[in-house]
This record gives sequence, C-alpha cells and structure tokens, in this order.
Amino acid sequence: METWDAITARRATKEYDTRPLADTDLERILEAARRAPSSSNNQRWDFVLIRNRGQLERISKVWPGAAHIANAAAAVGLVAPFSDDLRLTASINYDLGQAAMSMMIAAADLGIGSRTASVQDYALAAEVLRLPDDRRLTWLLGLGYPGDRPLKPIKNPARKPLEEIVHHDRW
Repeated sequence: METWDAITARRATKEYDTRPLADTDLERILEAARRAPSSSNNQRWDFVLIRNRGQLERISKVWPGAAHIANAAAAVGLVAPFSDDLRLTASINYDLGQAAMSMMIAAADLGIGSRTASVQDYALAAEVLRLPDDRRLTWLLGLGYPGDRPLKPIKNPARKPLEEIVHHDRW
C-alpha cells in the first residue's frame, strides 16, 4: 500500500476478526514506533506487546473505552515515566502520540486495523503489566484484522472540510 493509501484507509477499528497477527507484522508495527520522532530524541517510552488472551481481557478493564482491547489480536501498551511536571508530561504525551500514529499507519499499510484507548485505572495497568514504580501505562493500541470490513481508502471521511479548519497567515 502507498503511504497516502495507508493514511486514508486508517480508521478506528472497533471489531476484530479472530485471525492472529504474524510476528513479522507486529515487529514492523513496533519498529514504526521505535522510529517515531521524539522530543530531543529522548525516547522516553517503552512498549509492551500483549497477545495473551487473558492479559488482553484484563488490560481492557483499565478504562471503559478500552473494551475493544479484549477482542483484539494484540495490543501495544505505551509506557512512559510518570512525572508531576506538566511540561514534561505534555512532551512525553506528544511523543507517544507520534509513536501511536506511526504504528497505526504501519498497521494500516499491512491491512491491520487499530484503535487507541486511554487509561484510567493506573494501578490495574501496573499490576497486569508488572510495571516498575516509576512507569505508567499511558495509552493502549488495539490491533487486529477488522471484523466488519477490510481497510481501504475512505473517499469521504466524517471530517470537517479543510477550509473550515485551516487558517492562512492568521486566524
């Protein structure tokens, strides 16, 4: 798939079919995260690949909006250092967002659907993933082949038109 096709085919996949994902595909998706831009190249992240069905079901309980993780073929936990410093936390979250988007585009390129989920129950996440005390599960990314329809470029996405959101030279 061409890059533009992967970008336009990517969508939030809520339902996954039962096919497992190939190790080589998962490795490519994780490599996309590793290569994502990072503030000052600090790379303040770790990624936990979750494929065990029991683990997927347990980790899906960290937030009500993470229920889709239970049925995913795999999930990636985006883990980062915990900090009370708002500026540092914003920088880390920006980097994690770039890593997540890189993984989602790489997944779409392989015909694999994805959907992010936030985390609310940090204690449960730390227990399930056995995280060190100074780390926090910040985001989850569910992965799997779409159960409803294959990925293909979306011609008319439910998005605001460019002329409504792009301002030239000033507001």
